Amino acid sequence: MSTPYTSFTEFWPFYVCEHSKATTRRWHFFGTATLFPLLILSVTYSFYLLLLLPLSGYGFAWYSHYFVEKNRPATFSYPLWSLLGDFKMFGLMCRRKMDAEVLRCENIMIGKTLEDITLEEDIDGM
Repeated sequence: MSTPYTSFTEFWPFYVCEHSKATTRRWHFFGTATLFPLLILSVTYSFYLLLLLPLSGYGFAWYSHYFVEKNRPATFSYPLWSLLGDFKMFGLMCRRKMDAEVLRCENIMIGKTLEDITLEEDIDGM
């Protein structure tokens, strides 16, 4: 990273590009999805299960960064924004909109604006 991000809006395209492989996103999705049952079980049965929340959430995600994406998790540099990014990515994946978001953010990171992308789609559609 050359410059630190000063807002989540600036950070989001970087975060998405750090999750460019679908397999990485699936591992993240699985880790995030396991948080909800663990949270319910910890309230219902034992608060000690709360200790598994970070292991579940970060374990699957970090595995995917090291062995699938082969990059360093953004969590180390931007812990809060990475957590927010993970939940935003989870929501987009639930609505099946994450693949389109990856393409949009990749274009942003290489310097294309939303207008450039729309113009290209209009030209391709002719």
